[in-house]
Amino acid sequence: MISCLTNYMPNNQFKKGELYSFITGKASIAIARRLQKKFNTASLNLTIEQWSVLYHLWKEDGRSQQELCNATFRDKPSITRLLDNLEKLQLVKRVASENDRRINKVCLTKQGQKLQEQTMQFAEETLNDALEGVPADQINLCKEVLQKVYDNLK
Repeated sequence: MISCLTNYMPNNQFKKGELYSFITGKASIAIARRLQKKFNTASLNLTIEQWSVLYHLWKEDGRSQQELCNATFRDKPSITRLLDNLEKLQLVKRVASENDRRINKVCLTKQGQKLQEQTMQFAEETLNDALEGVPADQINLCKEVLQKVYDNLK
């Protein structure tokens, strides 16, 4: 008698040791390092973490701190620290909400708005470098797989 269990193959096709490097996001770290290097070379006093907050404000200015936590996958203390530093750099300002004074809206300053074009150009160059030689169908498949992984764990 053949057991049905012998035909069962788990969906996890990673060998021991591979899973850790997959989870840590080696590719993501490499992209972030390259982008940070571009910022440093251009003498931009900006970290990737700060840039990620600015990125979400460029998409929608005046978000609440909680909305920024959700958008950047950071906790409240981390966002508070990042916003404190962005305020010191005069890139954002916190404004009390008109409807609820307990809520701070985060608004870009003119200086913060000015960084958008240059830093987004650096980000595009970095992604182009990272994806060089990767066919479009493989990029789309990768996006689908990573979205599925994210959805499974959300």
